[in-house]
Amino acid sequence: MSNRIRELREEARMTQVRLSIELEVSQETISAYESGKHYPSVASLLKLSQIFHASCDYILGISDIRMPAQNSLPDGAEQNIAMRWNRLNAGQRALALAYMDGLLDMGQTEQASRT
Repeated sequence: MSNRIRELREEARMTQVRLSIELEVSQETISAYESGKHYPSVASLLKLSQIFHASCDYILGISDIRMPAQNSLPDGAEQNIAMRWNRLNAGQRALALAYMDGLLDMGQTEQASRT
């Protein structure tokens, strides 16, 4: 993920300072994202997605597809998810991501068995 944020920022010819202003975080925070010392909050990840016109999955390095998917969540759902995510500690976030990965894997297995 850190490489993607740096690549996108450099591609946009944006300095860390400029990106920090856009995200409303410190330049040190951007540096920490790019060095892999810290991960952006869900709210910051969503802003990065909007700034760079890239999907969150692309920014996280989960996908090589850059363009964001159409938003299929009802109004306010993203903010609700982001608020809950930000209340989790690092261990809980890792567990939540593992759970989501499991759900996605189950969906892919079910889809493959149908074809």
